[in-house]
Amino acid sequence: MIARLALCAILLHALPVFAQAYPARPIRMLVPFAPGGSVDIIGRFVAAKLADDLGQPVVVENRSGAGGTIATALVAKASGDGYTLMTMHQGLAFNASLYSDLSYDTLRDLAAIAYYGATPNVLVVTDALPVKTFAEFLTYARAQPRRIAYGSGGVGSAGHLSVELLQSLAALQLTHVPYKGSGPAIADLIGGQIHAMLLTMPAAIPYVKNGKLRALATSAARRSPALPDLPTIAEAGVPGYEYAPWFGLFGPGTLPKGLVERLHLSVNKALGEAAVREKLAQQGLEIETTTSERFAAIVRADVVRWGKIIRETGVRAE
Repeated sequence: MIARLALCAILLHALPVFAQAYPARPIRMLVPFAPGGSVDIIGRFVAAKLADDLGQPVVVENRSGAGGTIATALVAKASGDGYTLMTMHQGLAFNASLYSDLSYDTLRDLAAIAYYGATPNVLVVTDALPVKTFAEFLTYARAQPRRIAYGSGGVGSAGHLSVELLQSLAALQLTHVPYKGSGPAIADLIGGQIHAMLLTMPAAIPYVKNGKLRALATSAARRSPALPDLPTIAEAGVPGYEYAPWFGLFGPGTLPKGLVERLHLSVNKALGEAAVREKLAQQGLEIETTTSERFAAIVRADVVRWGKIIRETGVRAE
């Protein structure tokens, strides 16, 4: 009898957290940037679909600052109970090398839960800039070094590093104007305070379609279905240029495998819906579902790849 009771106690103690009712209360999803940017747009859409499937509210909380590392640190240090999540993009991999004093280890303290897909960026300019094609942009920029001011969500942000790569390959000299988030930068771009940005499709498309910004080229290896008539940067004058940042769902590194699987299945279920795919495709997100293990491998590879680029360009977070 004592042996049986001991065995029962061991089995009960071994029951994983995910075997309990989950979720039993609202879930917090952190977005590491200001409202209005691509991570915010995609994160809010995914949060709404997760709430439908999980039966609990998924509350989006914008915690911007330090290139997304403030929110990331909160997630890395949160309890692995599944109630603190984060939607983040490829900048997570950049930050591993941009910041020398991170309070977390990117690969150890974060769990890659679900890959949403990737979106090519689009080079957009204000009407005040006298160029109508990417070739004209190159000519103008080379003739007037540093005349073109481009905005980004901050030093070391995706919008910054992608343009640094472009400048390196195209022999350009542009002036970088960092902002605290891509939302404020877009507002100044529309207002004419800066001239250009390399924006993700979800953030750029609404302004391109309503005529407030002019699109010149996209950044992926192939043309985007969202803007099929727009050439890629590679085919329009800078061979070898390719940049298409991914987006995904993360949690604390202590998140049990069962909860990772539960959330992964919920996200993939949403991304498998035709209406969801169509909606996000309209925003320029090229959806691709994969395993959480493969997503983790993508993150690891990008930490290495972008670490090399960051060291070569000498970019450091402020």
